[in-house]
Amino acid sequence: MPEYGPYRHLDAVVEDGLATLTLDRPETHNALNTALMHDLGRAFAEIEGDRSIDAVVIEGAGDEAFSAGADLAEYAGPTAEHDPTQRERQARFHEIFRAPHDCHAPVIAKIDGFCVGGGLVLALYCDLRVASEGSTFGLPTAAVGLLPTGGATRRLVDAVGESTAKELVFTAERIDADRAREIGLLTDVVPTESLDERVAELVASMSDVGTAARERAKRAINAAVAAPDPATAREREASLWWEQFESAERRERVESFLDG
Repeated sequence: MPEYGPYRHLDAVVEDGLATLTLDRPETHNALNTALMHDLGRAFAEIEGDRSIDAVVIEGAGDEAFSAGADLAEYAGPTAEHDPTQRERQARFHEIFRAPHDCHAPVIAKIDGFCVGGGLVLALYCDLRVASEGSTFGLPTAAVGLLPTGGATRRLVDAVGESTAKELVFTAERIDADRAREIGLLTDVVPTESLDERVAELVASMSDVGTAARERAKRAINAAVAAPDPATAREREASLWWEQFESAERRERVESFLDG
């Protein structure tokens, strides 16, 4: 098993095909400063090179937050002090936010507490989002004179629709976990004491399916979301379907099912 880290603000544990990444800045509610973002980018680069990993869970250290978003200390001051560094940083951050989406393995955001701003953007790029009942969500960027970034506007619209996305951004209001599930932000909401168990159940269920089938299904769904029209989505889906049909995994699993 390859070694992961050391990282500055991220804890990575890989065990039995599961990579658990813990955002580790609890004193700032796990705010996403540049160092932590680079830690995430490197961790996903290492995960992508390790096909023994079947699932990834991202969580926040402590019991108060998944992540409270960007570290605003890095956004203060005159524009001249940030250009071109800030432009380059935002382009890199977009790549890092997308890493869970592009990862070969399914990625679960395990949310307990604040999940706002950049923390919500990161969660939106995960495949599944499971939260405790006491968690809160929002994109309060306008409250500090900024816009959502990192591809957040498109991801948010895809998740909740245009009008609700505008409501969340225009008002900068925070919503509770029940409302977040109602509008489509979350896969599931459970009591805090059941969060570990629920995430473990999802990981176990995903490990029972065909590995290659799951990976190609993720690629097909991602392509469908990004496709300009249904015909393009169908073309990509058909190509991936045939790749899987040609695989030994398909032959073995169909035969096992018929023999069972």
